[in-house]
Amino acid sequence: MKLTVQGWQNLVLSVIGLVVLVGAIGATVLVSRADTVSNEIRDTIQPARIAAYQLQAALRDQETAVRGYLLTADPRFLDPYNDGRTAEAAAAQQIRDSLSSYPDLLADLDAIDAAAATWRAEYADPMVTSVVPANPADVSEQNSEEGRVLFDRLRDLFAGQNEHLSEARVAGLAHLDQIRGWRDAVMLTMILAFFTMAVLLAVVIRTAVSAPLGALAAACRRITEGNFGERIIPRGPRDIRAIGASVEDMRQRIVDELEVSQTAKAALAEQADELRRSNAELEQFAYVASHDLQEPLRKVASFCQLLEKRYGDKLDERGTEYIGFAVDGAKRMQVLINDLLTFSRVGRLNAKTTEVDLNSVVDAAMGNLTTAIGESGAQIVRPAEPLPTIDGDPTLLVMVWQNLIGNAVKFHREGVPPRIEIECREGTGEHADKYLFTVTDNGIGIGEEFADKVFVIFQRLHGRDAYSGTGIGLALCKKIVEYHGGTIWIDTSYQDGTRFQFTLPLTPTTAPNDALAPLLEGTR
Repeated sequence: MKLTVQGWQNLVLSVIGLVVLVGAIGATVLVSRADTVSNEIRDTIQPARIAAYQLQAALRDQETAVRGYLLTADPRFLDPYNDGRTAEAAAAQQIRDSLSSYPDLLADLDAIDAAAATWRAEYADPMVTSVVPANPADVSEQNSEEGRVLFDRLRDLFAGQNEHLSEARVAGLAHLDQIRGWRDAVMLTMILAFFTMAVLLAVVIRTAVSAPLGALAAACRRITEGNFGERIIPRGPRDIRAIGASVEDMRQRIVDELEVSQTAKAALAEQADELRRSNAELEQFAYVASHDLQEPLRKVASFCQLLEKRYGDKLDERGTEYIGFAVDGAKRMQVLINDLLTFSRVGRLNAKTTEVDLNSVVDAAMGNLTTAIGESGAQIVRPAEPLPTIDGDPTLLVMVWQNLIGNAVKFHREGVPPRIEIECREGTGEHADKYLFTVTDNGIGIGEEFADKVFVIFQRLHGRDAYSGTGIGLALCKKIVEYHGGTIWIDTSYQDGTRFQFTLPLTPTTAPNDALAPLLEGTR
């Protein structure tokens, strides 16, 4: 086949496009003509018919008013007569405005105007003039007959006008139905053309695309079943043959790379086994650290305290000091082991994700630090707006806030009560899809050169004699924040203390759940 699939498709689509264009032009012309006829009926014939009825009613009112005036000589009957003339003039003008393009229908109006003028000139006005107020006129039978003949001529003209207006409306509706019939025929022709083109396109796709691709797919399935030696023979249009040739090249490349991949697979399996062994050893270490290592430490601390209690009066000052060193060392080792276990378990063991109200998280963290906050006189300023609700692990998030607030309380300036400000806003730029949290204190600060070092495990900037701790807190914060999909850093541009900033992903705000209830219960 000389044409490509795209060529066949373009050919069929061009024919469809031509049919659509011709049909659209025809349909547009017919719809426009139908609108014109419909508007003509609505805006000319129909208003003229209404005005004609108003004109006829106005003339009848005049005739009735004249007869009443002649019988009663009551001047009040002249009011309907005068109002009828005004209404007659308005209705006649309305008809002329509506039927300006219908001279034959305007001829009816001219005849009615002439007949009405004749009736008024020859009968109505002379009879009205002859009446003496409060003295009914003696209308002769001859005068009455003349008036009736003149007005009967008007009634005949009324009937002719109504008939001609009705005929004009019926003719317009028939023309409108004819146009709509042509429009429906054009639309039906377009639909039939669409179906014909669709069938033709389906045949072209089946012949030029489906059959060659089916043969190619069958060959590929046989290759995937393990028959890598089967060659793929390109068939069909030029671009389908090009695809078949490319697949054949790929098959040959797969065959060439198969041996290399087998070797790599064996190496990967060996690495996976090594990783499983390493993870098993890490789990074993965690178990030993949490049980076997802590038990001897508790015994050391306990027996040293017993020695001090039982033989304290027999030990000199140096012996008592040594026992204190041993107890303190054992306790610090327990704290260090617990911190290491916490650090190693972040994101691995007992992790749970739920909706977490960060207001409750901060409450829980502050509850755990109640003693330190009270002793230092720390002032914690929380944002005016409530903190958001996010998806996360409530226990881990409490650790973040507890470490950041606890550090701000611990590393305060001598003689200056700690002041900690918490802020929250939606991030911008690279943090546009996250909340940005800020914890600012007025403490001793952290040098710019140590801004990254403090997040490394066991890194301390001060001796244990100056400030207690294991050097794991900020490393734990970093690991927890990153586990939740955020980042944490120190704002080195702030010079009046320390400012930690960290991000957490935005999540739809919902009502907080009770995930933190046990944590909060333990702080009361």
